[in-house]
Amino acid sequence: MIGHWLNRTLQVWRPHTAPDGAGGQDVTLVRQADDVRAKVDQPGAAERTLAMQAGSEHTHTVYLLPSADVARGDELRGRGQVLKVLSVAEPSSTRYRRADCTLIQPEGS
Repeated sequence: MIGHWLNRTLQVWRPHTAPDGAGGQDVTLVRQADDVRAKVDQPGAAERTLAMQAGSEHTHTVYLLPSADVARGDELRGRGQVLKVLSVAEPSSTRYRRADCTLIQPEGS
């Protein structure tokens, strides 16, 4: 199993949509009940190039347990970082889940 490699705990924040009372919608991020164990890596040059060709900025790869409730559009937060999930994939052997993410940095950082 991958469990012994997962050296971080991340909060999962998921977008929630509600009517704004004026015919539109407000989107807020809601913290999910369960945090996830993870390993956060930087992608290799080939992975970054592939993401750029697809019009995306893949700055970090997050490895998770197969049961982790993480979806595209979620934010993973921990250790002062906010990672926006671009996509989630599982290998055919289902030993782990992989989330391709982009780091969101506040202004002035």
